[in-house]
Amino acid sequence: MMGKYDINGKSIFFRSSWEANYALYLDFLIKQLQIRSWQFEVDTFWFEKIRRGVRSYKPDFKVMTMAGKIEYHEIKGWMDAKSKTKIKRMAKYYPNIKLIVVDQYSYKDIKNKVGKLLKFY
Repeated sequence: MMGKYDINGKSIFFRSSWEANYALYLDFLIKQLQIRSWQFEVDTFWFEKIRRGVRSYKPDFKVMTMAGKIEYHEIKGWMDAKSKTKIKRMAKYYPNIKLIVVDQYSYKDIKNKVGKLLKFY
């Protein structure tokens, strides 16, 4: 459900409860020293040569790894045509950017591992 969620004392607007729960999961990974930090929807990637249709993409999460590398995480419970196009264009125009798509199966796996941490449904 779209709205503001309290993520460990920070009020953040998310488009879904899955995004809010994933933010809780990323905070858990910080505490486990598996990632350094995360930010929500901070970067936009433009597809300069595209004149119609999907011309830009804003991944859900920007994650800094413990090694200091940046990767992006996209929460996708359902992959529609527009989402597929964004991800394909991201791979074509930004081949050196690591994008991890968290689909319904990955989300379920996270939920099974750390379900008690996830509190938004």
